[in-house]
Amino acid sequence: MPNQELGWTLDPGFRKLRRPLFPDEMPDEIQPSLWMVAPFVVLLGFIALAHVLCPGWWARHYAKVAFGLGAITLVYYFAVLRAPAAVFRTGMDYFSFMCVVGSLYVVAGGIHIEVKPAGSPAASTIFLFIGALAANVLGATGACMLLIRPWLRMNRRRLAGYHVVFFIFVLSNVGGALLPMGPPLFLGYLQGVPFWWVAKACWPMWLTCVGILLGMFWILDTVHHRRARAEQLDPDTGPPRWKFAGLSNLFFAGVILAAVFIKHPPFLREGLMIAASAASYFTTPKSVHETNAFNFHPLVEVAVLFAGIFATMMPALDWLQSNAAQLGQPGPALFFWGSGVLSSVLDNAPTYLSFLHAGFGAFAPPDAVAAVLAYFKVHGTDVSALAAGTPHADEIRTALMSLQRLVPSGLARGDLTVVQVQMAMLLANPLGVKCLQALSMGSVFFGACTYIGNGPNFMVKSIAENRRAPTPTFPGYLFNYTLPFMLPLLIVIWFLFFR
Repeated sequence: MPNQELGWTLDPGFRKLRRPLFPDEMPDEIQPSLWMVAPFVVLLGFIALAHVLCPGWWARHYAKVAFGLGAITLVYYFAVLRAPAAVFRTGMDYFSFMCVVGSLYVVAGGIHIEVKPAGSPAASTIFLFIGALAANVLGATGACMLLIRPWLRMNRRRLAGYHVVFFIFVLSNVGGALLPMGPPLFLGYLQGVPFWWVAKACWPMWLTCVGILLGMFWILDTVHHRRARAEQLDPDTGPPRWKFAGLSNLFFAGVILAAVFIKHPPFLREGLMIAASAASYFTTPKSVHETNAFNFHPLVEVAVLFAGIFATMMPALDWLQSNAAQLGQPGPALFFWGSGVLSSVLDNAPTYLSFLHAGFGAFAPPDAVAAVLAYFKVHGTDVSALAAGTPHADEIRTALMSLQRLVPSGLARGDLTVVQVQMAMLLANPLGVKCLQALSMGSVFFGACTYIGNGPNFMVKSIAENRRAPTPTFPGYLFNYTLPFMLPLLIVIWFLFFR
């Protein structure tokens, strides 16, 4: 049975899943040498240390480093593995990623938001909470690009490194963990996770994590506020007041967000995003761009570095997927810590997808999936035809009941797909549900641990540096904020929900 959306098929004997690749079909699994993870590790090392050890050299040569290391991986995939389809898919993922990030960056740069009063801990904490809610509606990328500039202006009198870091913690990552409005959860939605499932199943984890982060920030900001000199404090201490300019760009933002859900025809989604960002840029008054100090330098830096990251991380992700069975007996802790740790140093979107397919393998074995598809082809959803000795009878019955809740329209049309069956079997298993919760929260929450754990993180860093805000270095971010603040919080989330 083919999956027209995702390209998965079952071989004639229904023994294993295969994906037809572009341009030629290739073996099921790509088996890169573990040594080919080295370019990715080297690139991470440069991103982490070059800003500290040789900032001038890095500013001049970062593009050469990123493209050079990426070229090593591409040559390996073309010449040694002979896997052009894998490179093509990664290139398409990168193109889509940059279209989302770039278009929202341009549109958000045309909206000016000013919040008064500036600098009070209460006002700043309320701002972060509003941003966390916005991240679920606009996606983390949209919320960050819209709110990072007013956040920096709001705290400009006594701006410190923790202002940038907690903005990344809350808006770029944890805040947007309820709705699939951006990667990685959007990939889960495309794979069949119901739109509202994460909000219904994971809101206690979200509320706990956001609440603790806001409490940490309020304490830090209160201490910093009390130590600030008089000239650093804003005399206006009233309730927050918001002023807006360039609100016509909200229309273009809506076009971009709506385009995210377009799947066919190819490139229509990206074309709409590019068109909306171009229209926004040329219709926004110049005065708004000047007030926002808008320029394309942060976007160029993100595009270059993530080109290198997307290329060099292919061996790491392919090795992970081909060795997923060696991770041990699956459980919530494995999905939470496994996907989380990798999301800290790999982009969390492909990490989420790799662990989701590992979950399919654990809770939806290919033989059982094939049995469900074969039974549905003959009997539809009528489980009365299940004889006592039918192979995988329990799995078929459970899967069909789950599918009736998840994809009733697909069952009615008779176009049941492999991934739909896998998702139904995963969500019908209580342990599978717990593992999917752990995967969803782990891949989102751990993305906050480094600048490269999630695309918006690096964009926020680049904008803050471009506006000369105090921004921690890569090691400073890790040792001064991730280890003392984020890591204990992640341990609390694991202890309360996933141990």
